Amino acid sequence: MKIENIETFIIESPIDEPFGWSMGWTNRRGGLVTKITTDDGIVGWGEGGGHPSASVIHDYFSHALIGEDPRNINKLWHKMFYMLHNNNATGGFGGDAISNIDIALWDIAGKASGRSISELLGGSVRDKVSVYATGLYYREDEFPTKLIAEAESYVEAGYKGMKTKVGGLSVPDDVKRVKAIRDAIGDDIYLMVDANKAYNAYTAIDIGNRLADLNIHWFEEPVLANDVEAYLEVKAGQPIPVAGGEVLRGRFENRDVLARRALDIIQPDVNLVGGISEFRNIATMANAMGIQVNPHLWGSPIMISATISLTSTLAPCPYSHTPRPYEQEPVMEFDQTPNPIRNELASEAFEQRGGFVEVPKGPGLGIEIDESVLKRFCVRHCTSK
Repeated sequence: MKIENIETFIIESPIDEPFGWSMGWTNRRGGLVTKITTDDGIVGWGEGGGHPSASVIHDYFSHALIGEDPRNINKLWHKMFYMLHNNNATGGFGGDAISNIDIALWDIAGKASGRSISELLGGSVRDKVSVYATGLYYREDEFPTKLIAEAESYVEAGYKGMKTKVGGLSVPDDVKRVKAIRDAIGDDIYLMVDANKAYNAYTAIDIGNRLADLNIHWFEEPVLANDVEAYLEVKAGQPIPVAGGEVLRGRFENRDVLARRALDIIQPDVNLVGGISEFRNIATMANAMGIQVNPHLWGSPIMISATISLTSTLAPCPYSHTPRPYEQEPVMEFDQTPNPIRNELASEAFEQRGGFVEVPKGPGLGIEIDESVLKRFCVRHCTSK
């Protein structure tokens, strides 16, 4: 079996109502999807990054990958990494491009062998994965009616936890917003806050202390992603557990935050960290250090399936006779913001029931991409043969 063709699709879709977070607002969803076709017709799908990552795939990787056996995933991962390593380009868009290809290779390996990705990874530890609802972004004229209605809808849907944004308003206004959510959902639902790197350490400490009596389960990305000293200050200066790491690429960018215990919870993203292959390395490092792995997830069904498959194989942290989600069991982000791509691109529309999503059982990712929908969302298509 040989790789015959690599295609990339930059996709976009408008959404009906814009939403925002600390870094800005958006009125559309998008991403980069990769299709790898073998000489015997097997197709693998990957996801990761955007326009610059597509250039890395075609300008750097394609000539080194075409003609290779896609089942040699480890060899090809290190081949891609080595091509970028000397220029210190394995992070950022380079890491995204590696992720994209790696996921597609695992999909091909599963389809060629008739096994799911979780089976290829050695088998699931759990048949279903705990998920929390990500939503509660800033919207126009939201407070309090729209905000509270959205929070209550997640409780009614069966979620055991949800995450909201901070950092886009003043500290007092964001505290008021989080308090309104907590009052609406009660104390039995896990509630997390995410600043998307909006604060310096002293402001993060300030809002963390102001939120301390609201039973916040974790404080996500309070400061710049690679500022280990600031993370340590935030951990020491306020009582809420600190999470982060979604934008870190590869084991080397994750090394210091793990080794120095700068995070209580690390959140690798499969389409940024280096794909399924490198995600496993990060998860193993974190588990050995007693740091919980709760994957970040923001993308199409390709990424959703890959993340569920990975999360199903993660060991409890720490081991327990009856491991519980949010305590020893991993919990996976489950994006609930508007996204036609997520809802329409694939044969499988992943649904949660009672705060859990079942692990895909079909070969590879266990999904089929609707190429007519892909074409409808596509704004730029490139191919290498």
